[in-house]
Amino acid sequence: MRIITAILDGERDTARLAALRDQRCKNDEAVIARALEGTWRDEHLFELRQAYELYRTYQMKVTECDGQIEQALAKLPDRSAGAKLQPKVKKCHRKPNTLRFEATEPVFRALGVDLTAIEGIEAHTALVILGEIGVDVSKFPTEKHFASWLGLCPNRQESNSKRKSRRVRKGKNRVAIALRLAARSLERSHSALGAYFRRRNSRLGFKGAITATAHKLARYVYAMLKHGEAYVSQSLEQYEAATQERIERTLRKKARALGYDLVPRQPLSPTVS
Repeated sequence: MRIITAILDGERDTARLAALRDQRCKNDEAVIARALEGTWRDEHLFELRQAYELYRTYQMKVTECDGQIEQALAKLPDRSAGAKLQPKVKKCHRKPNTLRFEATEPVFRALGVDLTAIEGIEAHTALVILGEIGVDVSKFPTEKHFASWLGLCPNRQESNSKRKSRRVRKGKNRVAIALRLAARSLERSHSALGAYFRRRNSRLGFKGAITATAHKLARYVYAMLKHGEAYVSQSLEQYEAATQERIERTLRKKARALGYDLVPRQPLSPTVS
């Protein structure tokens, strides 16, 4: 943006323009200076100025919108009962849809629970949930009803005891879209939910894993809003140990049904030369 502003102000020296580059840029000033060489045609400069002014206008409108959201959050009743948020490690990078103000604490006060404690759910996702659902989920008797309303459950179509389709119901529910995006961000997460996503991905494929993980996130959100309980995070090691135990229990059950006993393998003793 500094280079573009300088060009629109009349600067044509490529060396001076390249000196305005961001220090994190992988290309040095010489490479950028060569890329800025060319003819400065009036129609191209006019188009650049139009795009620049539109960009500044949109950024101003986004800032005004975020300010309005911040004011609306401040008017909502405080349901946190004076509880304090647990400190979180701030990420160094900024995403394009990141809010222009610190929304985690206002959303926490409005909801009464910290949804951002769930891996994958950030402040803008919690804000979508607050705007679309609010704090009262009593209209959904169970978490299954809630997930079904979001369209995150298999749509079982059967005829004469023959299964025809299990494809999920299509829809444009904003909460479901936000939860799917949150689930997608867990693909490389070193957490229990990240491991769950990768296991589902190996069985159901990428799209199926997104739906299954979004379904699990929806269940966590429903439980927190319904009971007002804090989210208890499970470590990756705990999840893998529980998964291993569940697999062993299933194998033992199958072995007993076939008339066998599952015996763990004894470690081999070192041979003496």
